[in-house]
Amino acid sequence: MRKQNKVVVWPIYFDSTKTRGEGRKLPKKYTVPNPKIDEICEAIKKLGLKFEVEVDAAHPKRPWRKTGVIYIPKSDSKLRILKRIGEKLVKMRKSEK
Repeated sequence: MRKQNKVVVWPIYFDSTKTRGEGRKLPKKYTVPNPKIDEICEAIKKLGLKFEVEVDAAHPKRPWRKTGVIYIPKSDSKLRILKRIGEKLVKMRKSEK
């Protein structure tokens, strides 16, 4: 179902182990290996964005794998929102080390 005025965010968009053909949306500098829905939600919270989570959803290219999906009210272009989340994810992963 399509959400009007919402940006749909799948964890695969930020997965550096995937190719663009497999569903990654961003350049590798904005991605991390095997991101979890929880850490993406944490990055979105730190950016101060509102969001909704649907934990039992599966990406259309991988219907057997329930990774979850996040819906964010559209305040900017999808690519800009994804890049901001990706930058925050990368920073969070680096600070864990």
